[in-house]
Order: sequence, then structure tokens, then C-alpha cells
Amino acid sequence: MLAGYSLLTYSNEAAAQEEKEFNFSATLNSDQFFGFYPTFAGSYGFSDKASFTFYGILWSGGTGGGWGNWTEFGVGANFTATEGLDINPQIGILGGNLLSSGTAGPAVFGDGIVPNLTVNLNKAKTEGQLYFGYYAPLRDETFADGTTLAYIHYWVNFGFKASDFFSIGAHYEHLINSGGSNVATSTDVYQWLGPYVQFADPKGGPFARFSFGTDLVEGNDSFFKLTTGFSF
Repeated sequence: MLAGYSLLTYSNEAAAQEEKEFNFSATLNSDQFFGFYPTFAGSYGFSDKASFTFYGILWSGGTGGGWGNWTEFGVGANFTATEGLDINPQIGILGGNLLSSGTAGPAVFGDGIVPNLTVNLNKAKTEGQLYFGYYAPLRDETFADGTTLAYIHYWVNFGFKASDFFSIGAHYEHLINSGGSNVATSTDVYQWLGPYVQFADPKGGPFARFSFGTDLVEGNDSFFKLTTGFSF
């Protein structure tokens, strides 16, 4: 659940790729569902149109601490479709016990596998991101009456750059418990919708984004997400 993460912060990657082959960003994230979770993302360019990418999410900083020190690491490739539009398929692997046993069993390497796709938009006046990831159990460490879990996580955001320093837009994010070994239990975990504001160094580097709004799932109230980071 690359959570917003914005997660993967490739906002400066397209421009930086022209100057150097290796790029790296680190972010600190917090929201009311996952808690606090640092992330990192990097790339190594082979050409002006393609690069190798890698990422990691240290879920254990928040809720993931109760999920067997949940940790995600993945690799993939980034392709520039046109100027300011990048497509980044990746595949990740998890350590922990959330998917393999619903937190009931031991923490294991290979708790789950995460095929995911990120599409980044970074134009002169607009910005945006589409993310889709499927969190599937890779091992079964359940007891006789236990169950494995699986999740679908996706979001889309789009904004306008009011200046080189400030941008504003909208964020929609949806997390679905798709049931794992019991698909009949598929439920909406949260469904967030609201605005965001972002402040960023025009030269690239540090940035801060705050998203907030309503949760459309019945019984939930609202959401908030704060992300800050630095691109090298």
C-alpha cells in the first residue's frame, strides 16, 4: 500500500534524469490508518526514456509494527511515455504476518507479493499520480481455522501548480480487503476523498504535502495524510 506516498516521489525525477543517472528520494508519511511509515524510492537511468527503479516502505513505524514488523521492498522499471508522463510497473515482496496469517502467525519473509503500477504526471502547470497495487498472500501460515488476507489499494490525485512553490489539487484513495482465502469477506476498509496542498522547492529537493477530507465508507468519518520528503 504505497500509500500516497506520494509515496513514491518521482515529482522531480523526469527533470533530474536529464542531469544524472541515479536519483533517490526519501519521505516521511503519516495518516490515521497506517500510522507513521517512512518510504524511499530510487532509479538508475539506462536512457532518457527508461530506468530501473526500486522502492521500500517501512510500515513497521506505525500500524505495521503490529503486523510482524511489516516491511515492503520492490523493483521495476520506469518508462517515459511523453514529456512529463511516466509509467512505472513494479513488483514488491513483503515481510511480516498480515497477509500470510491475518497477524495470527509468525512474521515471515514472503508474507505477500505486491504487483503495482504508478503513473506520474509532471507538467509545467499540472501534476498528478495514479497508483494501483494488489497485496496477495505468498505464504499460508494460518492455523486450522485461520485465513489469509489480500488487499487492493489504489488512488488518484490531480493538481494545479499555482506557482513554482505552491500547488493545490484533489486526492481520492481506496483500500479494499478483498478477502484472501475467503473472498466472501471482501469489504471496503476506507475510501478517502478531499483536497491537498503542497509546498515544494522550485529547484527540486524538499517538499511537504497535506491531504484531508471525508471518508465515504459508512461508519468512518474523515481522513488526513501528511507527507514530507527530499529528492536527491
